[in-house]
Amino acid sequence: MRIYAIGDIHGQLEMLEAAHERIADDRARTGDDAAPVVHLGDLVDRGPDSRGVIAYLIDGIAAGQPWIAIKGNHDQMFRDQLRDEPVGRAPFDAWMSANMGGGATMASYGVTPRSWATSRRQRRELADTVPEAHVAFLDGLPAYHETPHLLFVHAGIRPGLPLSDQIEEDLMWIRYDFLDDPRDHGPLVVHGHTPVDAPMHCGNRVNLDSGAGFGRPLTAAVFEGRDVWVLGPEGRVPLLP
Repeated sequence: MRIYAIGDIHGQLEMLEAAHERIADDRARTGDDAAPVVHLGDLVDRGPDSRGVIAYLIDGIAAGQPWIAIKGNHDQMFRDQLRDEPVGRAPFDAWMSANMGGGATMASYGVTPRSWATSRRQRRELADTVPEAHVAFLDGLPAYHETPHLLFVHAGIRPGLPLSDQIEEDLMWIRYDFLDDPRDHGPLVVHGHTPVDAPMHCGNRVNLDSGAGFGRPLTAAVFEGRDVWVLGPEGRVPLLP
């Protein structure tokens, strides 16, 4: 079974469009236009056009594209800001920090962050601006996507626990308890969340977050069973453990 995946997007619409062009080129070479494309979450924050990224994915899925988008921690943080009372791990001021990049998401919706305004006032202004279709899209994002050989998830898994016992908090936020664990997880775990200089195959997991949120390239890859290739301008490049 062939399946494509795209790493953390972080509001980089032009990079996302280019990644889909590389996937289209691979489809044309192989004659397979039905294989799914999994987006590994963190659709928003830091980059210049989070609104455009969400609209692009909504429109593509509505047009019948076999696209799947997984919920990342930044997507959940953005959704939390649209509630009457903030919940979760990122209060407004933390989400707005330069590292989290929420201000860029606000700006993409035409809302100017203002240091003098209360967080409640700014959250209400943002909630009044974000289209209902975007809120529904965020609400509908799954925490993972599974195939017989692969598990696609934003951050990783709690090692040693079956998938049915995993909690969403770990699937979106876990780092070193997962990253430093060398054991076989059953399926090959395909994830993002932790930026690396280039896509990385560690044998039991593949990290596709190549740092688009910090202006580095956005990775698109193709999987056939547990075999992995990164899609570059000239086509497939094997990604080996």
